[in-house]
Amino acid sequence: MKYLVLSLVLLSAFSTSSIAQDNHVKLLWSDEFDGHGLPDADRWGYEQGFIRNKEAQYYTVARKKNARIRNGCLVITAHKEKFRNPNYDPKSKDWKRNREYAGYTSASLTTQKKFSMRYGRIEVRARVPDGLGTWPAIWLLGTDIPQVGWPRCGEIDIMEFLGRDSLKVYGTCHWADTATGKHRSDGKHISVQPPPSADFHVYAIDWTPETIRFYYDDRMYFSFDISQAGAGPDNPFRKPYYMILNLAMGGWGGKIDDSSLPQKFLIDYVRVYGKE
Repeated sequence: MKYLVLSLVLLSAFSTSSIAQDNHVKLLWSDEFDGHGLPDADRWGYEQGFIRNKEAQYYTVARKKNARIRNGCLVITAHKEKFRNPNYDPKSKDWKRNREYAGYTSASLTTQKKFSMRYGRIEVRARVPDGLGTWPAIWLLGTDIPQVGWPRCGEIDIMEFLGRDSLKVYGTCHWADTATGKHRSDGKHISVQPPPSADFHVYAIDWTPETIRFYYDDRMYFSFDISQAGAGPDNPFRKPYYMILNLAMGGWGGKIDDSSLPQKFLIDYVRVYGKE
């Protein structure tokens, strides 16, 4: 699929309910997850293997047990199962290679090399799992990560949820200090009741050249000043990003409750709005 880069220039933040009524704002990209079977290969690719944070799961590719379309939703499922690591090397010191088996499987879907965005309103309606050790996320990475690495590429975490901290939703931005190159971050959480796992909610950002505003349904709980990451052209939050939807196990998610597995992360839709 042709690699898309959309430069979406929005007005200041607008509410979810006003989008459809705004004649100047258009739906530019979406996936409603209709049909059945595997996710649309024109829209989504996969991360594979042990990827980051020394998490417990092995991310599989095009495996319906871990990612499938069902009843109008993308269903990402984490299982407790013994899964062989094809990159196993008993002599390696790399944690991604020296584990012969994973104890868990899951999926991480990405639009890398398929779709990217710069500025706009991004909405994802989803229902998070509730088991201890789960760590679902909706997030963005800079498309130049192969060239500059992380955190210089920038990261926008639209939503992170921890089963061990079941009444909070986190929104965060990560970048590299322009002088030292060291990792910096800024973010907040919103405490909600009932737990987010009890139902579907809309997780969204409004992203302009000046700010990124984070929403839980229609509640704006964090506004990030992009100038924190620099005034020049190297500011990562003024460059294109691709999207990731994943369900991690362990890591920041904490100790895993095996008795609660399998766990499902349900995504009803992904929508990107902006001016053409």
